[in-house]
Amino acid sequence: MTYIEPGTTDYKRARIALFIAGLVPFISIYTTQPTMPLLAEEFNVSAPVASLSLSMTTGLLAFTLLAAGTISDYIGMKKIMVLSMILTSILGVLSTLSPNFYTLLLFRTLLGVFVAGVPSIAMAFIGRTFNPLHTSMIMGFYIAGSSIGGMSGRILTGILTDFFNWRIAIASIGILTLMLSLVFMYTLPASQPHKTKKLSWGAIWGAYKMHLTNRRLTPLFILGFLLMGSFVSIYNYIGFLLTQPPYNLSQTIIGFVFIVYLCGTFSSIYMGKKASVYGEPFILKLSFAITIFGTLLTLFPGVIFKIIGLSIFTFGFFASHSIVSALVTELAGINKAQASSLYLLFYYLGTSLVGSVGGYFWESLHWVGVISFNLCLLGVGLAIIFVRDYKEKHREHSSASM
Repeated sequence: MTYIEPGTTDYKRARIALFIAGLVPFISIYTTQPTMPLLAEEFNVSAPVASLSLSMTTGLLAFTLLAAGTISDYIGMKKIMVLSMILTSILGVLSTLSPNFYTLLLFRTLLGVFVAGVPSIAMAFIGRTFNPLHTSMIMGFYIAGSSIGGMSGRILTGILTDFFNWRIAIASIGILTLMLSLVFMYTLPASQPHKTKKLSWGAIWGAYKMHLTNRRLTPLFILGFLLMGSFVSIYNYIGFLLTQPPYNLSQTIIGFVFIVYLCGTFSSIYMGKKASVYGEPFILKLSFAITIFGTLLTLFPGVIFKIIGLSIFTFGFFASHSIVSALVTELAGINKAQASSLYLLFYYLGTSLVGSVGGYFWESLHWVGVISFNLCLLGVGLAIIFVRDYKEKHREHSSASM
């Protein structure tokens, strides 16, 4: 099988395209996150209800991923990704015309359906197209794009909202992502020649069942759920915290808080390289420990501690996500698209379920409640990593003694 190798023209083009593939969906998904306090005020809803503008998107995204990964095997990975990015951009613009909160939720739900055509397929594209020795590195570029997308979408939304309003802000971002989608279409190299398959639901379910019962993959799926749940809980409610006394920050300033996503852009590539040198188990444990430390720092009063804590937390999160994503594609063997879809199903269910549940901790115990909730999630995740590592070492020892 011919892989795209580092140093080639296709590799350079693919890095740009996969960076955009991470950028566009995450700009589109998270545009409402920094405006949740404004949505709660304008539509007269509570914080947990306002968070549905994100949770409905990611909830539908999670389940649509299962179909998207499979459809790509029959239509082609690049076609699905291009169509997904264009339709997502258009829906982002249309959502700004919503006359009430229920209409906004409808558009955000549809956006969640169509945006699913990128994440699972991009991961599978990487696993199928690049040399396995370089999977962690190229996955880092995709994850870096997602971190930049999450950051830039939030910053632009904050700035444009202060200058105009949230509707103009989100519409402008939709137009921007549409242009980036066209760049992606002309930049991504073609994958391996596509062979038409006959659609077999039995075979599809068999592929999902195989991965769900794979004891090496199941802990990784759970880690995705816990990681993303903790991540979105902090970022959903940090805006509510910073708009209140004693901070009273504007939407522009809150938007710029998300510049700490650059830490994730750096860590996803840097720690991916370190994983190739020191081993993925060790770097994954280190990344989780960094995430927990950053979470604890946000408990200290003062904006500077909040920003430093968020920076460290974000560094650890994206490093962990990058490594776990690479492990899924490496261990899946066959049916990589389905394995990636299952990982992202758990990942985005973390966004949808845990993100909204975090709102009740915010309303009852304020920021201390949110952080306590997060520490429980991350503590369980770290325990899973240690148990998984022990089992992997035992498996290797058993194989060597046979």
